[in-house]
Amino acid sequence: MLKTKQLLTKFAKEYSSFAPTNFKLKRALVVTKLSRYEVEQLRHPELSREQLDQKLRDRGTDVEMLLYLHNLHKDFERQIVQSFQNVGCEVKMSSRSSLSKDVMSWADVIVPVGGDGTFLLSANRASPLFALSQQKTPIVGFNSDPKHSEGRLMLPKQYSENPAEAVERIKNGDFKWVHRSRIRTTLLGNNGMIPESTDLFRHTAVKMEQVTTSPEVLDDNMASKYKAKMKRVLPYLALNEVFIGEHLSARVSHLQLVLNHQDLVNKTKCSGLCVSTGTGSTSWHTSINRITGCDVEDLLRTLPNADTPDMQKLLENVEEIAQVYNQGLLFAPDDPRLCYSIREQICVGVWPSPKTFKSRDFVEKVFIKSHCIDANLVIDGSISYPFNDGAKVLLEVYPEDALLTINLD
Repeated sequence: MLKTKQLLTKFAKEYSSFAPTNFKLKRALVVTKLSRYEVEQLRHPELSREQLDQKLRDRGTDVEMLLYLHNLHKDFERQIVQSFQNVGCEVKMSSRSSLSKDVMSWADVIVPVGGDGTFLLSANRASPLFALSQQKTPIVGFNSDPKHSEGRLMLPKQYSENPAEAVERIKNGDFKWVHRSRIRTTLLGNNGMIPESTDLFRHTAVKMEQVTTSPEVLDDNMASKYKAKMKRVLPYLALNEVFIGEHLSARVSHLQLVLNHQDLVNKTKCSGLCVSTGTGSTSWHTSINRITGCDVEDLLRTLPNADTPDMQKLLENVEEIAQVYNQGLLFAPDDPRLCYSIREQICVGVWPSPKTFKSRDFVEKVFIKSHCIDANLVIDGSISYPFNDGAKVLLEVYPEDALLTINLD
C-alpha cells in the first residue's frame, strides 16, 4: 500500500509538468463519428442512395431509424461547431479517415463528437508518438446521442443539451485538467520489426501507422530475462485497455505472464487477457469482473449459517451487495497502475501454474509471451496486431504518455 501511494504521488507531480500553463482557446478541431448509415455507404460505394436504402430494407434494416440517428448526429455536430465559433474560435472538422498529425498539431483543443468510440479514436491519434511532439493537446468530448449512448468518456449529458455552456466554461478556463493514464505497448524480439496492423472498425486489413518508431537494443538485463535482443514501441497508446487472445473466441488462449519484472513466470490457459487502465475500468474491465445479485445469493446460500436471521437479512440485499462490489472494481483515470484480468481462466489439473496465480491483480508493468495459434493484440478495440506463438510484449505506464482531458464536473 505504501509503495502504491508513493507511485501515485510521483506520477501526480510529473503530470503537473505536462499541463499547459497558459491555455487559450483559439482553434478547435471537431472530430466527427461515422454514423451507421455512413458506414453502410462506405461498404457499398457502388450503390446510389435509393439503391442502398432498398438493399438495407431488403435485409430487414430499419432505414428510417438509421436516417433519423444520422441526421440527429449531424445536427448536433453543427451545434457544436456553432458554439465554438460563437466564442470567437476558429473551427476545423475532421473525420476518421482525414485525421492527420498536421491538423492535430494545429488545434488548441480536440473535440470528438459522438460516443466513446470516437473519443478513443481521437485519443489514439493524440498520442505524443503520433504527433511527433511532447506538447499535449487537450481533448474534450460531446455525446451526440445521450439517449442511446452512455458516453462515459464524454462530458456529462447535461452538456449535450446545452453545449454552449460547456464551450463558454472552457473558453473562460473554468475547468480542471485530468491526466488519463495510457498503456505503452512495446514489442520484444530479435529484429525490431512491427507486424502490419488492422483497422477493426472497417473490418479490413489496413495499415494504420502514420508515424514510424525506431527499434532499440535491449539492455543486457532485459535481453537475458526475456530472451530478446530488440524492442520497439507501437505507435499507439491504449486509453482503455489492451486485449490479447485467440482470434476465434471459442479457442483457448495459452499465455505466459511476468508481473513487475519478477523472476516468476505465470502460465495460464484462458479466454484471453485484458489489461486495463483506470479509464478502462468502467468498461470491459468491469464487464469481465462484475457479479450479479444471483451470484451473491448463490454464494451466501452455500454458507453453513444460511438460515440464520443475519444471513436472511443479507439475502434480502443481494443486489445492493453486488452493486457495492462492482463499484469497487473501478479505479481513478490518473492511477498509474494497470489491472490485468484473465478471462475464464482454466483452473483444473496443472492450470494455472503456479496454482496461486491470481486471475486479477494490480501491476505496474506486465510482460506477456504468446503460445497461441491465431491470436491478436488489440488496442482499445480498434487497432489489432498479430500476436502468435513466440510473440512477446511489455505493457507499461509512463506519465508523459497520459492523455490530457478537460473535466467540467
